Amino acid sequence: MKHSFFAVDLGATSGRTIVSSLTEKGLEIEEINRFPNHLIEIGGHFYWDINELYRHIIEGLRIVAQRNLPIASIGVDTWGVDFVCIGKDGQILRQPYAYRDPHTEGAPDAFFARVPRKQVYDITGIQVMNFNSLFQLDTMKRNKDSALEAAHKIAFMPDALSYMLTGKLVTEYTIASTAQLVDARTKKLSPELLSAVGLTEDNFGEFVYPGHTIGTLTPEVQRMTGLGAIPVVAVAGHDTGSAVAAVPAMDKNFAYLSSGTWSLIGIETDKPVITKDTAALNFTNEGGIGGTIRLLKNVCGMWLLERCRAGWGETSYPELIEETKECEPFRSLINPDDKLFANPSSMEKAICEYCESTSQPIPETRGQFTRCIFESLALRYRQVLEDLQGLTTNSIDTLHIIGGGSRNALLNQFTADATHLKVVAGPSEATAIGNVMMQAMTAGVVKTIEEMRKQINKSVPTQTYLPQDTTDWDIAYIHFKKYCHERRTN
Repeated sequence: MKHSFFAVDLGATSGRTIVSSLTEKGLEIEEINRFPNHLIEIGGHFYWDINELYRHIIEGLRIVAQRNLPIASIGVDTWGVDFVCIGKDGQILRQPYAYRDPHTEGAPDAFFARVPRKQVYDITGIQVMNFNSLFQLDTMKRNKDSALEAAHKIAFMPDALSYMLTGKLVTEYTIASTAQLVDARTKKLSPELLSAVGLTEDNFGEFVYPGHTIGTLTPEVQRMTGLGAIPVVAVAGHDTGSAVAAVPAMDKNFAYLSSGTWSLIGIETDKPVITKDTAALNFTNEGGIGGTIRLLKNVCGMWLLERCRAGWGETSYPELIEETKECEPFRSLINPDDKLFANPSSMEKAICEYCESTSQPIPETRGQFTRCIFESLALRYRQVLEDLQGLTTNSIDTLHIIGGGSRNALLNQFTADATHLKVVAGPSEATAIGNVMMQAMTAGVVKTIEEMRKQINKSVPTQTYLPQDTTDWDIAYIHFKKYCHERRTN
């Protein structure tokens, strides 16, 4: 019997909708529509256009209806931390701030002046990043933000879009966990931290977990799309939560690298790991499916290259990869997580500034910039994995690279070389697949996480990369750590 599900998968630079079917032969995926997700700059602030995202979702659903594709349910996943304010009349009050907006620069220190950093981390286990929802809310409160002052409810991005589709508001656990507002042990919103930003649990929708049915499409959406009362399911609303759900691992001795605009490196655990060491290393404990915790670290990912490519015109990836292969190895190395690279007006200039400050050759060609980025990412992955291995007793035999970056064969090989680990790349569509499989679990088509991963493993092709030339990478790693140290101490 064929079961089909509709997944909305939104990233920080683009989005798409897919229909995926589970058959006796395995998993079939078809993209319905793809669209850009642009930052909007107005009055010195950066926003997301949630209405435009909604319009694209409606268009995808309309195509499904026109083609008579039967779907059992709908699920929405997005990037983390960002949210909308909803008024007492149920209307969205303003386009939501984007996490790259500069208004939260210095925000953690301002908050920690009132609530100690250790206390916040002990409750949430979430890494401190200036754009976490906790700090966004605190900044808006201090700035007397008009939308927040008028807000009756707060909705994280996937919950807000599900609300627009169903008229029902929930707060899904995995997306809420990115906010630094959830108690990692109770897996509920922390009243203490909510109070610190002037909110209560009543300012949020019903707190739910992956697999909860939110509601059905509103009559308005049914009319616009031509569909019936299709249920909308709360999947792992955080895109990384959905992606990790789709890791095709057959045992627990693995780490994952969800590779896209961000690279998220971590392991699955049964309970949060909140210690002095995880706090010092700024590791995060985000919610996963089935009650799991994703112990991970955010690394700035393909954002670096995408921002460079924006100034290079129409450059195909294969062309860029060939140029990269011709360049001298380890000529210039950067720390991808240096604050220089957060949102510079020119990524090329930022990379040049980093190299100049550490007395390295400055990249001059597209290939040199790209090689610098790829090698630096691979070395940063090694650094994070070493830290991770020291934080838990978990054995790591394999690194599963999932998401769009899993198609980058050159970076995958660099990663195997740098980390000395077997790398298994794929599926590239991990987030959408995890979204769909959570819907399938809700429908009773699959029963457990293990069964879900077996289904993915047999359905999705992967590529294995084994370590090579590790001696050269070991030497480069010494230089990489030296440059990182110089930047921190200068």
